[in-house]
Amino acid sequence: QVQLVVSGGGLVQAVGSLRLSCAASGRPFRSYTMGWFRHAPGKEREFVAAIRWTSGSTYYTDSVKGRFTISIDNAKNTVYLQMHSLKPEDTAVYYCALTSYVATYTNKDSYDYWGQGTQVTVSS
Repeated sequence: QVQLVVSGGGLVQAVGSLRLSCAASGRPFRSYTMGWFRHAPGKEREFVAAIRWTSGSTYYTDSVKGRFTISIDNAKNTVYLQMHSLKPEDTAVYYCALTSYVATYTNKDSYDYWGQGTQVTVSS
């Protein structure tokens, strides 16, 4: 049984930083892609970033490029989302998710497994 455990959210002032972690367990993940999504009130859940577990290739939505970095620690089966220069518009509940469909990594419906969300609040 796959389990994704998210940690690291919180309250931060604008231009501050946070790091989210997603610890995965339950099966080999080498053929999977891990994604981060966020869901703000009144908006659709949106793609933030993804990383291919085997190659380490990364993908970002335009609004976070240059500010967020997604990475993997294979020894710990953990994916990180390092967030810098945070803005109030980054405020949302953040989720990690796992998919075997690498071609559609921006589509939340492609993801098979989801972690619990963690609240990130950026104050102005």
